[in-house]
Amino acid sequence: MRYGYLRDPVFVSAFSLYWINRFLVKPFTDSSFVHNHLNDFLCIPFFVPVVVFVARSCKLRPHDRPPEAHEILLPLLVWSVMFELILPAHSYWSRWAVGDPIDIVWYCIGAFVASLCWTRQLRRAA
Repeated sequence: MRYGYLRDPVFVSAFSLYWINRFLVKPFTDSSFVHNHLNDFLCIPFFVPVVVFVARSCKLRPHDRPPEAHEILLPLLVWSVMFELILPAHSYWSRWAVGDPIDIVWYCIGAFVASLCWTRQLRRAA
């Protein structure tokens, strides 16, 4: 099975949900989840396909299968440390980045759901 990268249904769904949330949902709701956590949930499903696409384009990824565990966990770890620990502690970036451990939980949930979808795609193709 050849992975779709930027045409992958998980990526397209995350990309679409982000823009729908930004322009059609957020302006019209006070929901704390929509304003504070939906983007965190979409983060890994959005960025991992981009990262593996770039890696494949640079010949650093030897296959075209859906993302593997290390290709999901490494960005999850980097994203969590960078945006929830490092940037909020820096005086310049703390204007935009607020460390919130709940965000890490939502990154993990998004990674888990995306991983389930990618695993299912792989099983369906086999």
